[in-house]
Amino acid sequence: MIITNVNLVLENEVVKGSLELRDGKIVSMSDSQSQVAGAYDGEGDFLMPGFIELHTDNLEQYFTPRPKVDWPPFSAMSAHDTQLIGSGITTVLDAVALGDFRDEKRQTNLDLFINTVVDSQKRNLTRAEHLLHLRCEVPHESTVGMFEKYVDLPEVQLVSLMDHAPGQRQFVDVEKYRTYYQGKHNLTDSEMAAFENKQVELSERWSTRNRNEICRQCREHNIPMASHDDATKAHVQESKDLGMVIAEFPTTVEAAKRSHELGLKVLMGAPNVVRGGSHSGNVAAHELASHGVLDILSSDYYPMSLLEGIYKLSWDERNTLTLPQAVQLVTKNPAQALSLDDRGVIAEGKRADLVLAKQVDGHPLVARVWRQGKKVF
Repeated sequence: MIITNVNLVLENEVVKGSLELRDGKIVSMSDSQSQVAGAYDGEGDFLMPGFIELHTDNLEQYFTPRPKVDWPPFSAMSAHDTQLIGSGITTVLDAVALGDFRDEKRQTNLDLFINTVVDSQKRNLTRAEHLLHLRCEVPHESTVGMFEKYVDLPEVQLVSLMDHAPGQRQFVDVEKYRTYYQGKHNLTDSEMAAFENKQVELSERWSTRNRNEICRQCREHNIPMASHDDATKAHVQESKDLGMVIAEFPTTVEAAKRSHELGLKVLMGAPNVVRGGSHSGNVAAHELASHGVLDILSSDYYPMSLLEGIYKLSWDERNTLTLPQAVQLVTKNPAQALSLDDRGVIAEGKRADLVLAKQVDGHPLVARVWRQGKKVF
């Protein structure tokens, strides 16, 4: 198969040309237009590597589209997969929360989530490649036991460790914490006060011991690890000492810069880029990009935000990054973080996971997606 008349977004430049695909891989590239009959005409749009998503909770909204409403698992998985592919995501780590005492429904659905992801992949029911990201809420007595139940699954490609107790990390501003959780769980003021106290107590009792034990087991299994919401240099140093390779959502410029210096790839939410800032009142992703310390974008809760984030960082009035630099945030850099060496760039011998993007009235849209050379959107 040949794709021609496209702007190829390579690692360091954009070149107008053509690609030849065979057996699921890129076999040759050209800086000229192909004259071969039957070649796919990209009409001058931008051809990028398939996007790699490391942290998304998107699957949950399809399993439970409304409170107390459960959806059939394979139907939910299909709808989730369709949205991801339509957003240009060809590799995804579906994030599942372990030890999440804030939401009982997540715990009830956990086995169902994981079994559906694993079974869907084995039966080739998805268009994107789905892997697993275990999000470990460390301030809970059940977290290590739940982690040990799933850590041997070959689909587990990333483990992150997080503590959402009030007064630190994501929620240094306790008022932001109260606004978020009181609204989410519809708590009265007295119920919210009791909730806060309980989370602080759990964090003090379990967080450090669980963090250390889970990291020890990840090192034994050679599973990449991510910190979450580091706010200080001390947080970052602890993450480095424990062997983490990704810093998810650092909340300050200080923590992001130190993470970058120590070799942790800094991951921020693409919705943060699109919206212009953090909904928790923490550092803006575009600010980290301007300092040169933004490495990876995640769609988090909104899959199309990856393409929108690329657009905001490279094509709008800020022009913080070049287009190749912005594209690497969702392709090459996340691939490198997980040692997925067969994808993430447009180069001979790499997987033919590709996204063709265009602009309509100044907004980016996904026109076509190929995974391993097969058109899936």
